[in-house]
This record gives sequence, C-alpha cells and structure tokens, in this order.
Amino acid sequence: LQEVTASSRHYVDRLFDLDPQKVLQGVIDMKNAVIGNNKQKANLIVLGAVPRLLYLLQQETSSTELRTECAVVLGSLAMGTENNVKSLLDCHIIPALLQGLLSPDLKFIEACLRCLRTIFISPVTPEDLLYTDATVISHLMALLSRSRYTQEYICQIFSHCCKGPDHQTILFNHGAVQNIAHLLVSTSYKVRMQALKCFSVLAFENPQVSMTLVNVSVDGELLPQIFVKMLQRDKPIEMQLTSAKCLTSMCRAGAIRTDDSCIVLKTLPCLVRMCSKDRLLEERVEGAETLAYLIETDVELQRIASITDHLIVMLADYFKYPSSVSAITDIKRLDHDLKHAHELRQAAFKLYASLGANDEDIRKKIIETENMMDRIVNGLSESSIKVRLAAVRCLHSLSRSVQQLRTSFQDHAVWKPLMKVLQNAPNEILVVASSTLCNLLLEFSPSKEPILESGAIELLCSLTQSENLALRVNGIWALMNMAFQAEQKIKSDILRGLSTEQLFQLLSDSDVNVLMKTLGLLRNLLSTRPHIDHIMSTHGKQIMQAVTLILEGEHNIEVKEQTLCILANIADGTTAKELIMTNDDILQKIKYYMSHSNAKLQLAAMFCISNLIWNEEEGSQERQDKLRDMGIVDILHKLSQSSDPNLCDKAKTALQQYLA
Repeated sequence: LQEVTASSRHYVDRLFDLDPQKVLQGVIDMKNAVIGNNKQKANLIVLGAVPRLLYLLQQETSSTELRTECAVVLGSLAMGTENNVKSLLDCHIIPALLQGLLSPDLKFIEACLRCLRTIFISPVTPEDLLYTDATVISHLMALLSRSRYTQEYICQIFSHCCKGPDHQTILFNHGAVQNIAHLLVSTSYKVRMQALKCFSVLAFENPQVSMTLVNVSVDGELLPQIFVKMLQRDKPIEMQLTSAKCLTSMCRAGAIRTDDSCIVLKTLPCLVRMCSKDRLLEERVEGAETLAYLIETDVELQRIASITDHLIVMLADYFKYPSSVSAITDIKRLDHDLKHAHELRQAAFKLYASLGANDEDIRKKIIETENMMDRIVNGLSESSIKVRLAAVRCLHSLSRSVQQLRTSFQDHAVWKPLMKVLQNAPNEILVVASSTLCNLLLEFSPSKEPILESGAIELLCSLTQSENLALRVNGIWALMNMAFQAEQKIKSDILRGLSTEQLFQLLSDSDVNVLMKTLGLLRNLLSTRPHIDHIMSTHGKQIMQAVTLILEGEHNIEVKEQTLCILANIADGTTAKELIMTNDDILQKIKYYMSHSNAKLQLAAMFCISNLIWNEEEGSQERQDKLRDMGIVDILHKLSQSSDPNLCDKAKTALQQYLA
C-alpha cells in the first residue's frame, strides 16, 4: 500500500501548486488517472484529495474551467465503491455542489448535477439531504429548462430521492408534474426515460398525483395516452415496464378505471409479457410484482391475467432457473442471477397471491401447478424475510378456499411450517401468518386438531396482548374459530390461556373489530348446554359483569346484538339460567331491548326470554311468573301485533309457552 500511495501522491501534491495553470493540468491528469480505476480512486481519497478538490471547486478565484474539472473528478470518484461515496459525504460534498448550481456557467452546472446524480443514486446517501434547504427544489425545477443534460440529471435525482408520501408532496407542490410532463416528448431518449421514471415514483400509491396526471396533456395528448404509446412492443423494455408502472399506479389510485382498455388491453398484457422466461431476471421480478399490485383488489383483472399467455404455468419457471438458457453465455450474468434468484421466488409468490385472492377456479389451477404446495412450504423457511412474507401471503390467499383446506393443505401438513413461522417472526409476517392460521382453524378444516396439539392456544393468547391491532384481531379471531363447535376441554384451555383479566382487556378494547371477535369467541364458548353450565359455573360472575359492561356502554347495534345473543346462550343453560334470573339489572336490560327501536336488538332480546320461559324445563313456572310480574307478557302481546313478521312469530311462540 505504501508504494501504491506513493505513486499516487504526486497527483495530490500538484493540487497545491501556486501556478493555477499547473493546478488545472494536475486536475486533468488526475481525471484521466482515475477513470475506471477503483484502486487509484481509493488511493487519492486516502491521500486527502477530496477536501482540496472541494476547496478549489468553491473558490471564487478558481477559473470556471478548473471548477468544472474538479466537479468531474469528484463525480468520477463517486462512481467507485460505496465507501468512496461515504468519504465524499463526510467531506460535505452535497452542500458544496448545490452551491455550485448557483453559478451562471452551464457547463459547470451540468458537471455539478452529474456528480450530484451519481451521489444520490448510491444506496448510502440519505435522500433527505436533498430536502434540507427548501430553496433547492425550486432552483432545480428552474434549471430543468437549461439543457437536456440538466433535464436528465435532475429527473434522475428526483426519481431516486422521492421515497414516500412526504417527498412526493414536496415535489408535487413545487410543480414537478407541470415541469416534467413536456420532457416525455423530448428528442433525447435518456430525458424521456428519466422523466417517465419520475412519474412512476411520484404516482406510486399517491391518489393526489395520479388524479392530476390523468388530466395533464402535452402537445394536445393526454398523459395516459402518452404512457400507452410508451408500452408498445417496439419500445425498449425499460420504457415499457416503467410506463406500465405509471398506468398501474393511476389505476390503483382510482384515476383510471380497472375496465379501461388502456389497462385491460395494454398495461396488463405488457406486464404478463415481462414475466416470460426470455426476459432478464430484474425485468421478470418487476413485471410480476407490478402485475400483482395491479390486479390485487380486482376480481375481473385477476381472471383476465390468469388466462393470458398461460401466466400460471409461466410463473412456475420462476422457481426453476434464474436465467434463460440463451442468456447463460454471460458468466457474470449467471453469477448475478444465482445470487438474486430469491427475488424471482418472492415475485412469483406475490403474483400467485394476487391471482388467487378471490376466484376458486384460479386457486385450483395454482395449486395444481407442479409442486406448488412444496414450493410454498419451502418458501416458509427460506432465509430471506421477503420470500417468507411472500410465501405466507400466497398461502393465505389459497387458504381462503374450503376445498383446498380439506385437500392440498391437509396432504402437505402446511400447518407445521406455518406454526414454525409464527414463532418469533417480525410483525408483518405474523399478521399474514396468523390470518392464515384463522382459516386453518375453521371447523371444516382437518388441520384443526394437529394445530391444537402443537401449542396454538398459548401462541394465540399471546397475540391478543400485542400492541399491534391486526395481531390482536387475528389472535382473537383464530381463538373464536378454534372454539366453534369444539369439545369442552379445548374451551376450558382457551379460557385458562386467556385469563379473565385479558378477556376484560379485550372487551374494553378501543377497536370495534377486537370487541366483536371477542364477543364471537364468548358466544362460541357458550354453546351446547353442558358447556354453558360448566363455563358459567367457573366464570359466571365475570362473564355477567362483562355483559353488563357492554350493554351499558356506548356501542353500535352489532356489538349489542352479539352481546344479547351471548345472554340468550346463557339462558339456554340448565343451571346457567339462574345467573340471569337472579340478576334484576340484566333482566331490566333485556326488557328494555325488547322495546328498542331496532328490530335486530328486539329479536335478540326475545331469544333470551324464550329460552328463560321454555316450558319443558325445570323451574319454568317460577321464571314465567317472575317475568310476568316484570311486565314482559304485556310487551309480548304488543310485539305479537308487530308489522315485522320475525318479531311477530317469535312473540306468538313465546306467548304459547305461557298458555301451555
């Protein structure tokens, strides 16, 4: 290293010469020495060339030619490794280059922009550095008109530094749409391409930008039409893909209808083409991911995609070889593709998940694709978190099928790897995996038994305590499914696992979804007489407290209806009935809901009464008398005249119990 740096030292020494002409020649020689030579770049950085180059770049006394050459050398150093970029950032290169943009000289401005572009596209550069000074963005917008190079570099900087809604809003408010739109028809391909990339990041998941783009026209042509022209087969792949992404974002934001011909006949087929095995790995990945996003929520697009170009079979290739045989002539390419093969698997899982989101026939086709279930099971244990998440999503999508839960899911014991995924996974995986578990615990699913034996109750009870709302909902939902028509031991285990304290916690959760699922769980626990009596004998006091709490609280109709249904189940118990009959407060509440303005609540309250006064049961006479004294019979007479046929029938049936 000593020798190497010694041979590079003279380059740095010349930057300190007193003769400006020699300094300029030194910078030019340095420029020629570092082009394409990473070792030389690293040496010069170690020897301290950067602070000196930045000093010369910022000196008012430096000639414009010298300042420009300094910017070029710095840009060349930035082209090296990520460590080079870090060194440049540590020397505060960005403020120096942004300052340079205020110069009147166009060549110097272009050199500064080119260097800024190289630095900003590096993954080690924080995007926020572009937004620290509010005047920078407006100045860049103004520079867009100077030359095709300023256009290319500035668009490239914007598209790399636009990460998330905050950045989108800043650029949008500074007139990005109006300033960049006309660049889509530039004579320079590079400018057109960078402008297109800008729109693809500006519009992504952004309704405000998407709605604006639909109505913008350039030379009398609307932007969607321009995008459609750019995704024709004769255009470069990069351009086809990026314009398809723009149209996809606009469609998902509701700016273009899902049945618009530019989506159905242009965007969707273009994205399916990108999934073909003659395309490069990154094109196949981006094509599949964009298509998954386009069709994610629309059944009709899912159906169309599933029958376009044998897509479902074509995606099976994503698991086989990362590059097509014809591309293997390039050994570097092969090496790259093998390293990135997991991205293909992730993209395929994502697209399968979207394709199978709603349609039973499509799910069947996916599962019948060669080794599909094995591939998903393998995906669940891959080291890449992205692949695991996508595999779980795919499994979740397919688990919506009753048919598949009973067959393929059973044959492949999918629940085993799923339970493994649920141990200490990050939240985003936990949410999807626990949703899938909810489906596997439905009463018609054969996986229910083995899942229970593998310690699911404990796991799900712990999810109900999560800070994350979706996890609380899924935990309680899965327990609710588990309790449905379950044997008494399982029900007791659930109650033990949850603890009364946690049950109250869930019943007072601020989210109505959690509350409804918890009530659903209680309702499933309190079904079939022996179970009702058993549970009420151990947890009766707390459950009655919970019911009172909810009927007195400010809750919507569905919540109150579900709570009254729980009471009706309790009233169906043999010994459990007494907990209602000896609780005047609850009886008054049932009476109140019999005369409520909402028929659903009236009906639910009537179920409670019917179960309490049913004749064939022991003690029915005393219960009937007590309820008559409370004025229940008068209300029943009134309800038997109701215009609602359900209420009317129910009231008449109840009155017959009194006459029997």
